[in-house]
Amino acid sequence: MEIKAGREPLLELRSLSKSFVEARTGKVLEVLSDVDLRIAPGTFTCLVGPSGCGKTTLLRIIAGLETATAGEVLLEGSPVTGPGPDRGLVFQEYALFPWRTVLKNVTFGPDVSGETRAGAIADARELLETMGLSTHEDLYPRELSGGMKQRVAIARTLAVKPKVLLMDEPFASLDAQARNAMQEFLVELWLRTGATIVFVTHSVDEAVFLGQEVLGLSRRPARIVQRFTCDLAYPRNRTDPGFTALRARILEYLKQELVDDHA
Repeated sequence: MEIKAGREPLLELRSLSKSFVEARTGKVLEVLSDVDLRIAPGTFTCLVGPSGCGKTTLLRIIAGLETATAGEVLLEGSPVTGPGPDRGLVFQEYALFPWRTVLKNVTFGPDVSGETRAGAIADARELLETMGLSTHEDLYPRELSGGMKQRVAIARTLAVKPKVLLMDEPFASLDAQARNAMQEFLVELWLRTGATIVFVTHSVDEAVFLGQEVLGLSRRPARIVQRFTCDLAYPRNRTDPGFTALRARILEYLKQELVDDHA
């Protein structure tokens, strides 16, 4: 999302690059190249691109789980040097603790950070109410559906009150019906909370349904080569002509990236 004049970005990536050295061959593999990005607070940004181009690596660098080879990540003007509660990451896999109940999964972060037990439980129950899971707090992950597990994972991430919610294909393992329902739920949650969300997806339909802006990455080494503004009103209708037109534009960009890769 473009930053208005005089308004500071919440999250900024400056000339970010990342490369790996292959252990077997010693060859340098460039994954990201000179990625520049400025994200305003309260916005919903989706990242799409060719498979394996480095979307997840980019998200992990923002989260502080990996370091960039060059460039920097700034959050509210301060360099990101490692993981922190100001950035919450929701993975494709639910990553819930199977031995903890729903409530105890959600209170895990606040417990670790030293929040009072009573405060952590009160906040967790409020989140579970928001997630429609207030009657499930004593259940274990094995007793939940896939969609419920992902709601718990989102609640657990939000419990530490992050400034940016990073989401790495969180609905990819769900069936089509559950995935659509979770997309609708996430939009409602975002509109209600005003969270800042950066969302990685392989699904163009999902990106258009969710995002205010869809950023298209190139093939490796990835850089941002396309910016698609989606100003359709929420909730969005997947059969709306504007929706299908934008989806077609994004698919055309992805097709061209694939053609160029094989040229």
